Amino acid sequence: MEDKWKTILLLSLAELLVMGLWFSASAVTTTLSIQWDLNSGQVAWLSMAVTVGFVVGAFISALTNVSDIYSPRLVFAISSFVGAAATALITLSDGFSPAVILRFITGFGLAGVYPVGMKIMATWMKEDRGLGLGLFTGALSIGVASPHLIRTLGGVSNWQFVLYMAAALATVGGIIVFWIGKLGPYHGKPAKLRWRHFANIVGDKGLRLANFGYLGHMWELFSMYTWISLYLLASYQASGQTTIWGMEVETAASLMTFFVIAASGPSSLAAGWFADRLGRTRITIISLIISGTCALVIGFFYGYSAWLVSLLALVWGFAIAPDSGQYSTAVSELSDPEYIGTALTLQTSLGFLLTLITVRLIPTLVEIIGWQWSFAILALGPLFGIWAMRQLKRSPDAVKLAGGRG
Repeated sequence: MEDKWKTILLLSLAELLVMGLWFSASAVTTTLSIQWDLNSGQVAWLSMAVTVGFVVGAFISALTNVSDIYSPRLVFAISSFVGAAATALITLSDGFSPAVILRFITGFGLAGVYPVGMKIMATWMKEDRGLGLGLFTGALSIGVASPHLIRTLGGVSNWQFVLYMAAALATVGGIIVFWIGKLGPYHGKPAKLRWRHFANIVGDKGLRLANFGYLGHMWELFSMYTWISLYLLASYQASGQTTIWGMEVETAASLMTFFVIAASGPSSLAAGWFADRLGRTRITIISLIISGTCALVIGFFYGYSAWLVSLLALVWGFAIAPDSGQYSTAVSELSDPEYIGTALTLQTSLGFLLTLITVRLIPTLVEIIGWQWSFAILALGPLFGIWAMRQLKRSPDAVKLAGGRG
């Protein structure tokens, strides 16, 4: 038990430190767009390039079973170092093109971090696996929020500081996992490369429904994470206020973005605890209902009091991510134990591939209808996810979830 919780807590800490790489450049896009004279499409690509790199890396990993053949802690550590180096090198870039290439490399590295970390976590937990993966995804949420806090503390115009700090923290995270990241007692035998297993994962109905739920969730999640900072900034400016809570408007928007995204941390942990006791499908459906509703109604608060729009954004942040870990837990429970890593990597690669659509869609909608109603389109994802999880709850595979609780 001592080894178990030491590994789980340090692994979650490492995930928090490394995942700051994801939004390290996105957090400073307002500064970079001025310095590099970027248009809205180029600003979107600073986030999308990471996703493209992640999807490419994850697909290659899934096809070749990398996370199930090689030492997960070594894969995690090397991937962290690659992502950290690419992020730090952006500070030497002289414009958009080299930065996008480095962001792609960052995403490629992160493909060996998030799903591999989930695989390590899953091998240490069984009856309480939902709690463990809830903790892990909660750490991810706080991690991706951290660049906004770093930016607030280091000065909103000091973009190099944000990238250097994110790279340094990711390096520390990689070292931690290389030190403590051994597999737990619930891992399968060392796997062999088998192409047919990739097809088996895609063809299994229970896994397919769990992945459909995850896709509905991802349609909404990373688009909100990417653009909520600019939404809040635009809303604060539209309210006519020159300062917010004694801070400049841009500083207040950056700080509030950190709290909105980081709110997913404690909610993910709580969702894991409840899902182990009440069922994964029930908790995911509740989360999807609340987050989808927030996507629909936040436009009604645009341009009003900073307190009102920030409060609803916080509720949205609290509800948008706690189901994430439960889709991963469901996949780990429905998969062949020898190939959990491959199944999780495939799931995350498909989910992040989908985010390319909505991350690019939002700025396009903003140009057409403005910020106020652009987030409403994200509610389609939770609607689809609710359907998928209801189908999974009614299927024979539900008995494999959460000790038979569905």
